[in-house]
Amino acid sequence: MQPLPSRFFVTGTDTGVGKTTVTVRLMQQLIAQGKTVIGMKPVASGCEWLDGRWQNEDVRLLTAASNVTAPAELINPYRFTPAIAPHIAAAQAGVEIQFEVIQAAYAQLTTLADVVIVEGAGGLLVPLNQTHSMADLIQALQLPALMVVGMRLGCINHALLTAEGLKSRQIACCGWVANRIDPQMSMPEENLQTLIDSLQQPPLLQVPFQESLA
Repeated sequence: MQPLPSRFFVTGTDTGVGKTTVTVRLMQQLIAQGKTVIGMKPVASGCEWLDGRWQNEDVRLLTAASNVTAPAELINPYRFTPAIAPHIAAAQAGVEIQFEVIQAAYAQLTTLADVVIVEGAGGLLVPLNQTHSMADLIQALQLPALMVVGMRLGCINHALLTAEGLKSRQIACCGWVANRIDPQMSMPEENLQTLIDSLQQPPLLQVPFQESLA
């Protein structure tokens, strides 16, 4: 795997493409290199009642993969119970997602670990409030983006649209990951090669199919 920056944002070509799976894999590799690593999920929708409290599975996996301990409110400033779009969940809860809160939490995490990986929710243009999207949050945090491509039918279009979105907003892309989420995908190698040619770079990592994705 090629070197990654010490701070970056994991975005995806869609929801359900395995951003958390990829983030955990990257965290494990960086920890194996002797680095202190922490994962952050600024906004999470969808929780279940576990151990006497509402927990989000993505946040739980990121927290378990980290080798640095941090308060839950820094790792995940905004958590909503229903598994719906973040801005809708926030509106239902009577909460407005504020970038200042996320930026302050992120700044504190950067003092605790060598590497901070921030994972988004959904795709690049998922709304977070009435005026801002996930892409705006990446810009506010001044982070490069790592794009997770869920390898399934339609992935080429989704990947190229996401890449165009990053480019149009002048968000640096520090690479992409091919995550094989559909074991029955037709012509997977041909699709992969098309992405390599179109994005003009090979994937930093290829993740084989796993039964459970986050």
